[in-house]
Amino acid sequence: MTPPKKAIVLQHAPHEGPGRVQGALERAGFSVEVRQLFANSRVPYPEDFDLLVVMGGPMGVGDVEDPSYPFLKPEVLLLKECLSQQKPVLGICLGAQLLAHAAGARVFAMSTEEERRPIREVGWGAVHLVANGASATIFEGSHAAEVVLHWHGDTFELPEGAELLASSLTCEHQMFRLGNTFGLQFHIEVDSEDVERWLDEDAEYVKGALGPSGAARIRRDTERFMPAFRTFGDRWLDAIIGELSAC
Repeated sequence: MTPPKKAIVLQHAPHEGPGRVQGALERAGFSVEVRQLFANSRVPYPEDFDLLVVMGGPMGVGDVEDPSYPFLKPEVLLLKECLSQQKPVLGICLGAQLLAHAAGARVFAMSTEEERRPIREVGWGAVHLVANGASATIFEGSHAAEVVLHWHGDTFELPEGAELLASSLTCEHQMFRLGNTFGLQFHIEVDSEDVERWLDEDAEYVKGALGPSGAARIRRDTERFMPAFRTFGDRWLDAIIGELSAC
C-alpha cells in the first residue's frame, strides 16, 4: 500500500496555526505534521515533505537576521531550495512574504506616498480576482471580488515570472502563483475562533490600525462575512492544494 503524501506546516506563533488548511490537506490525502518553530522545532529539509505550508506570524522579512527569530533565515534558504527543486509550497501572509523574498522580490512596509505614514490592512475587505490564465479555475463559482480577512502591514513586489491572482485597493499583490508555489497575503485559513484569539493577542495592533472601535467592528464583520468566506475559502483551498498535489 502506497503511504500518503506528507505535508509539513511551519507555524511561527502559538495563535497562528494551520486552521482550515489542515482539513484541506487531509481531504486531499496528505498526512500532516505541524512544526512549531516558535517552540524550537527544526526547519525541515526539502526531502522531508511532498508539500510545504508556511503560515503567518507577527515577525517579518526584515527580522531574518534577528536572533529572536532563529528559524527565519533557515526558512528562506529552504524556500529557495523549494523554488529551485520545484517543490510545492503554499505561503500565507508572512509565508507569502518569505516566499516572495526567496524568489528575489522586494518585501517592504506599506505606507502612504505623500507622508510615508505606515498603512496596516487589518480586518475584513474585498480582494479582486484578476486571474485570467490556467489558475483562474481555482476561483470557479466565485464572484469577481470576495471579502476576506486581512492582517498585515508589509507587502511585496510580484516575483519575476509570477502570475498575479488577486489584488485589493490597499495592497495590489494579494495572491500569486510562481511555478509550483502559491502566495496568499490574506488569511484564507481562519475561523471565527481564530479571529477572536487574534483580537486578544494583537489588541494594540488592531487599535493602531482601526482605532478604539476596531475590535468591535471586526467582530461585527466576522459574524456577517464568515459564513460565505468559509464556503468559498474551503473551495479555494481545495483547488489550490489539488493543484499542488498534482505537481
